[in-house]
Amino acid sequence: MFLRRVTHWAKTFHLCAGVRLTYRVPNMTRPSSDLTQFRKDFAKAKHIAIITGAGVSAESGVPTFRGAGGYWRKWQAQDLATPGAFSRDPSLVWEFYHYRREVMSSKEPNAAHMSIAECEARLSQQGRSVVVITQNIDELHYRAGSRNILELHGSLFKTRCMSCGEVKANHTSPICPALEGKGCERRGCHGLLRPYVVWFGEALDSDILSSVEEELEKCDLCLVVGTSSIVYPAAMFAPQVAARGVPVAEFNTESTPATMRFMYHFEGPCGTILPPALARHESEPI
Repeated sequence: MFLRRVTHWAKTFHLCAGVRLTYRVPNMTRPSSDLTQFRKDFAKAKHIAIITGAGVSAESGVPTFRGAGGYWRKWQAQDLATPGAFSRDPSLVWEFYHYRREVMSSKEPNAAHMSIAECEARLSQQGRSVVVITQNIDELHYRAGSRNILELHGSLFKTRCMSCGEVKANHTSPICPALEGKGCERRGCHGLLRPYVVWFGEALDSDILSSVEEELEKCDLCLVVGTSSIVYPAAMFAPQVAARGVPVAEFNTESTPATMRFMYHFEGPCGTILPPALARHESEPI
């Protein structure tokens, strides 16, 4: 119940460039960086939710297309990632996403991705669960071996038909010639395919948000990894979990506006600080 107001807002809210949250942080104790104590909470947890952001992928060399360097050719990335841009020039937008897909062919999951995937596989054998709730669209979590993944913003490697709505995996390279004159392959459709990503000005998928709500309602430990905690709606998830007394641990290269709401904060590169936190605990069976 505690997340319904947030997810209801999110379902009707349109994702916009530059939407940031300003927190009114109550007077509270600075979060702990005691890894030993965190590991005790980790050992007890049965349902772990891990929220990941661009900082995780950045350590694999994935461009974030944010800030001063957020340009592709002469266009600012956020100007191409809109329904209007696709309507005006679908070829240009597909060129941009083809570039992003091709960039990923030279990128590999890093130690943070791998430690999350290994943790999920290991704990599943103990009757425990790990879910990854990611804002990233690069599928590096999947390539690392994670399988219980909720993609808030979609995937670079899926397409959606603008006529019938069919969503389909597509790893064809190059993608544009493969789509030319063909479009959706569903019988009798042949509609125009677009990237299956959430663009600025679009609402997040309500089914995904419902699944996120269910996972956050039952989690007894939450990790926030490589995210700035300023972009809505993901920025609200962990603070809402923390509000019901569940331990929340932030792993990031710096403090964020949400840091003071959490029980733990560990500072540094995610690929360095996360693996020790998720490694096999001495209480786990071998």
